[in-house]
Amino acid sequence: MTDASHVPTLTDASKCIFCAALEAGAAEPLLVHVGHQAFVILNKYPYNNGHLMVVPRRHVARLTELASDEMTEIMTLAQAAERALFEIYRPHGFNMGINLGRPAGAGIADHLHMHVVPRWDGDTSFMTVFGETRVLPEELLVTAGRVREALRKALGT
Repeated sequence: MTDASHVPTLTDASKCIFCAALEAGAAEPLLVHVGHQAFVILNKYPYNNGHLMVVPRRHVARLTELASDEMTEIMTLAQAAERALFEIYRPHGFNMGINLGRPAGAGIADHLHMHVVPRWDGDTSFMTVFGETRVLPEELLVTAGRVREALRKALGT
C-alpha cells in the first residue's frame, strides 16, 4: 500500500532534480518522455551514450512505496527504453538497475529511479578509471532528440 498523500511540491522540486525536471516539462532538454505515472530522462553524467533513467512521477524513495500501476508503468517504460536504445545504438547488452539508498550506490537516494545503460562488448571503464573522465561520441542534446523519437515509436505514440 502506498501513501498517495505525498505529491511533489515546489519545495520538493527545489531539492530534487527529478521533481524539478518534471516541473520544467518541455523546458528540460533531457526529459524524453512523460507518462501518467512515470517519466524517462537522460542521465546528465552518462556512463555510455543513451544512459537514461525511468523515474516515478511521485517523489518516493523505495519500491515498497509504489502502487502497482506505478511499477507497471516503470517496467513498461524500461521495456520501451530497451527497444528504443537498441534501435538507435545496437548495443550488445544492457545494465538495468535500481540502487536503493546511498550505501547501495544511489546518487539521488530520495527519489527512486531505474537506470537503463546500453553496453557493448569490450566497453570498459578504462577512461573513467584512469583518466577520471568519460568519453561520449554524441552530445546529450542530440541523444535526447534521438531517444525521444525512438521512444515515441517504441510506445506507439
